[in-house]
Amino acid sequence: MSWLRNRFSKAHRSRKESSQQIQLRGPERQEPGSPTPVNAILFQGFQWYTPGGHWTRLSAALQAYADLGITSIWLPPGCKANQPDGNGYDCYDLWDLGEFDQKGARSTKWGSREELRDLMDKAKSLGIAIVWDAVLSHKTAGDSTEECWAVEVDPEDRRVETTKPRKIEPWIHYSFPGRGDKYSSLKWHWQHFNGTDWDQRAERHAIYKIIDPPDAKGRRPSKQHRKDWAPDVDDELGNYDYLMFTNIDYSNAEARQDVLDWGAWMVTDVGVNGFRLDAFKHVSWHFARDWTAHVKAAAAAANKDVFVLGEYWTGDVDKLIKWVDRVGNNAHAYDAPLLNNFSALSLAASKRPSTLTPAPVIDMRTQIYKNTLVAARPANTVTMVASHDTAKGQMLETPVTPWFKPLAYALILLRRDGLPCVFYGDLHGMMGPFPAPPACAGKLPLLLLLRRFFAYGEQTDYFDARTSAGWVRHGTWDRPDGCVVVMSVMGATKKGMYVGKWAAGQTFIDALGKVEEKVVLDERGCGTFACAPRSVSVWVREGSLPAELWEGASKPEKFKL
Repeated sequence: MSWLRNRFSKAHRSRKESSQQIQLRGPERQEPGSPTPVNAILFQGFQWYTPGGHWTRLSAALQAYADLGITSIWLPPGCKANQPDGNGYDCYDLWDLGEFDQKGARSTKWGSREELRDLMDKAKSLGIAIVWDAVLSHKTAGDSTEECWAVEVDPEDRRVETTKPRKIEPWIHYSFPGRGDKYSSLKWHWQHFNGTDWDQRAERHAIYKIIDPPDAKGRRPSKQHRKDWAPDVDDELGNYDYLMFTNIDYSNAEARQDVLDWGAWMVTDVGVNGFRLDAFKHVSWHFARDWTAHVKAAAAAANKDVFVLGEYWTGDVDKLIKWVDRVGNNAHAYDAPLLNNFSALSLAASKRPSTLTPAPVIDMRTQIYKNTLVAARPANTVTMVASHDTAKGQMLETPVTPWFKPLAYALILLRRDGLPCVFYGDLHGMMGPFPAPPACAGKLPLLLLLRRFFAYGEQTDYFDARTSAGWVRHGTWDRPDGCVVVMSVMGATKKGMYVGKWAAGQTFIDALGKVEEKVVLDERGCGTFACAPRSVSVWVREGSLPAELWEGASKPEKFKL
């Protein structure tokens, strides 16, 4: 039996040597100082197919959201839309938040002004900030037609005019008969827009660029002085100022001032705490900068702060960096490149190699954060895994395989950099033509709680293998526990990791329940932490979980709305 004894001795010696090879990387316990700020979580509080009456529905769920650690809720566009069931991206009147009888109803799809006020009051009492989805690039459903001059442009290159100037008759006059002059007296005419998509006279769809009337000889003003697309927008399709409906011209002083005033009113009178700026790759960045500065100043005058998040959707990180730097004022942007990386990695790791197709190249060390905004401008980044725009069947569909979503959410919720945004459809399940159950096999609430209570302090990365990764959050003086995260996109894996001297002899458990075995740390504060195939495990000190909240978050029925 000597061979068995030798093999056992060799294996034991190997494990001991492996444990001793763990580098003691990471900070030690900090001295007491200022209180550690609570981790922020932005929650997108809707999906595309959310039914009406949503202000009341959200109000009923606010306490559960607060328990999970959600600190701000992004609301859908609550301004009056083209029709009573419009989601608000078909914006008609910015100043009507469900208060006036216009476009077939007093309330918006989401609810009345009074229900919105009740929602905001309750959110404030729970310490939850309100982020408003501001649709500022266009209007739709004018109250009457109005004659103006226009040229058609090439849809694939909007710089190219394809027709001679002629008069068209779009629905471009906005008189707001239900609201009158309350809050704003501006009535919108052709001068306030630079593009539209429908000529009632010809009954024809096209992309029409609205121009100044030619003089008596048919001449137009010089290029430097003529009405045109904004030059400081994304260069996709030549010039991407025009997106849809009737496009607002922010070179017009009246239009510009009205939207500036609206932003200040939303902060000081309505009481929102932030804005998500819809489709801002289609809006002048000079205006974005001025508008952001204006609402920030209005907030400061009221002893408030305001959060501004621009939806500049592009996979080009250099464009995102330029946008946040140009807009300034601590503006944020979505990290679309990071989401693209999640999608590509999850799809590649899901493929089965065969004799006909080579195995996909997978390397978590380089593929997750390559060319991402969170790597370049972490303080200006909102990270995400899904949204109403990226869900299946939507214009910006970006699939992340179901088994990878827990890993993706761990990567945005439990790491130090970026503000994570959690999607309503992932927490509550998807409705519409592609229904789906809540993401992460119902464990997303647990990941939120792990961010709320454990994801604090310095971060030590173990991105040391192609198909697995890990990191340690070391905690702070007043949030001491921290956590250990291990994930794999292929087989089961283990990683030796240093937690800290304070943790010597402590027992750690997998809070997500994927690995049943417990880990007892050695005298140095080191341990070997595991995860199952294609999964993530989050290890915390035994006995540190908030029992009552944890038990509640483990019940899927709590999150059925």
